[in-house]
Amino acid sequence: MRDSEIDAASIPRQGGAVLSRRNMLRAGAVAAGGTVLVGTAGQTAQAAQRRTLTPVKARALVPGDRVRVVSPGSTPNPTLMARGIEILRGWGLEVELGQHVYAQYGYLAGTDAQRLADVNDALTDPGVRAVFAARGGYGTQRIVDRIDVSGLRRDPKVVVGFSDITSIHGRLWREAGLLSFYGPMVNWTESRTGPESAEALRRAVMTTAPVTITRDPAETAASVMVPGRATGRLLGGCLTLLSTSLGAKDSPDLDDAILFFEDVDEAPYSYDMMLTELRRVGVLGRVAGVVIGQITNSVGEPGEWDAAAVLKDRLYDLGVPVLGGLRLGHGNGQLTIPLGGRATIDAAAGTLTVEAGVR
Repeated sequence: MRDSEIDAASIPRQGGAVLSRRNMLRAGAVAAGGTVLVGTAGQTAQAAQRRTLTPVKARALVPGDRVRVVSPGSTPNPTLMARGIEILRGWGLEVELGQHVYAQYGYLAGTDAQRLADVNDALTDPGVRAVFAARGGYGTQRIVDRIDVSGLRRDPKVVVGFSDITSIHGRLWREAGLLSFYGPMVNWTESRTGPESAEALRRAVMTTAPVTITRDPAETAASVMVPGRATGRLLGGCLTLLSTSLGAKDSPDLDDAILFFEDVDEAPYSYDMMLTELRRVGVLGRVAGVVIGQITNSVGEPGEWDAAAVLKDRLYDLGVPVLGGLRLGHGNGQLTIPLGGRATIDAAAGTLTVEAGVR
């Protein structure tokens, strides 16, 4: 997973090669003493406790609501931000910016303390009804364990973002049972997320209508399909973040869930590696179904498997419905989906339907 707005020259190098964000994430886990333990008695008890947590929804946004834009990861582009802010204000929302939105600290939007303060200020301010991520990039996993979720069950807020924001979605669901939204960020790229993307986001956070996404034949994973129907909580996000969060506080319990994943700038073998990891620790053996979003810019070597072939090899023997080709993620025409909501996939029909993420 590599945010399309990151300049590769700004990413540190190791051993003469570009240090990918996958390696940055894994190095961070090791530096934090990160031995991943799966299936221990303690974690089993935690999983059972999480399953009994009643999900909570924020109320739908209405014109006049205050919303806060924060940068939990990388620094946004002011010009692209201006367009995203214009869209939100066009819906009648009162847009505020976190104090350090445009800060720069290496490849991060300010120090960990600055980014964390902005996120916590937004989540704990009783007047703020929604928190929108400015952009993803890299950095959310550095602060996610210290995000203040203590008040979200009594004062739930709309939270929107994708890519690196997967970590925040996972923590909010696991610790607060909060439904949140996997959708475009305020660092708005008009050529990628046009009017349909904007309307999908508006409907998701400002109406209580269920969300239905239909397979797009043009998507890379559109041919990936195992017929069947399944219902469960829709959980997941960017596959890189899911695989590098195993055993951490932002790793959601996926038992009987509909697993959703997407990613960008990953070679086919990387999908093999990440899905094999989820298989080895038992995650994929416990899901009710799988939905695949946009597999963007996945380029392999000539004569080798492409991304679709890898997905078929790693998913077809799970014995659950699999639906690929949904416009959710880093690709063109990105749509918005609630995470944590009850979802039904009908793989043969090519549809995913999720309950409203707001009340």
